[in-house]
Amino acid sequence: MFSLRAFVAEESRVERPGSVPIASTSCRTKAARYGDGQQRMNIGHRIFVTHVWPSSGSPGTFRRHHYGAHASAVPAWVIDLLDIQPHERVLEVGFGPGVGLQLLARSAGYVAGVDASEAMVEQATARNVQAIERGHVDVRHGSVERLPFEDHTFDKTLAMNSMQVWPDAMPGLRALWRVLRPGGRMALAFTPYAGQPKSGMHAMLTAAAFTEAHVVETELGFCGLAIKP
Repeated sequence: MFSLRAFVAEESRVERPGSVPIASTSCRTKAARYGDGQQRMNIGHRIFVTHVWPSSGSPGTFRRHHYGAHASAVPAWVIDLLDIQPHERVLEVGFGPGVGLQLLARSAGYVAGVDASEAMVEQATARNVQAIERGHVDVRHGSVERLPFEDHTFDKTLAMNSMQVWPDAMPGLRALWRVLRPGGRMALAFTPYAGQPKSGMHAMLTAAAFTEAHVVETELGFCGLAIKP
C-alpha cells in the first residue's frame, strides 16, 4: 500500500550530489502531515529546487534540473490535492528528474510523463526504470502542445514548475484538456521561485474550457486546480 509518509522518509535519506539550497520555508498545510516529529520539521523547513537554464535551445527545456532530498514534499502536496486513486491514469508534463513520477507510481494505476528535455527523460527513466519495465510508468520525450496520447486518456493531469517555460501556455492547456476524460482534474503547481504569477490563473483556465477553476496557496507555493466538464 502506498504511503506518503514512507516515501518522504525514504527520500530524506537520499543524498543527491549537486543539489543547491535556494529556499527555506516552513509549512503549516497538508504537506506538514507527511512526517512525524523531526521529519515533519525537516520537510517544512527544507525544500531545494533549482533550475539551470540552457544557453541555447528551444523554450521550455532545461539543461539541468536538480532536486534536493525534500523536493518530494511538493509533488506529494499536489497529489494529495488531486486525490489520486489506485485505478486512475495520470499524466505529468515537465517531470524533470522524475521525482513526481516516482511518487505518482505509488498511488496511481498508470502514470505517463512528457518532458521537452532529453536529459530529463534520461534521468527520469533511470529513476523509474523498474516501474517502466513493468509497464506501470511511461516516460516520453515531447512537448505539451503535441501530447502523444489519444483524446480522453487520463483521469488526472498535472504540471509542476513547468507552465512558465512553455512556449505558449494556452495551446498547452488545451492539449491537457484534450487528453483528459470528462470530469477529469488538472493541477498546475508553482513554487515561490518559479516566476509564475497567481494573477490571471483563473481566467486562463476558464479560457481553456476548464470549469471550477480555483487557486490553492500554501507556503510551498500555489496550485491552480480545474475540471474538464
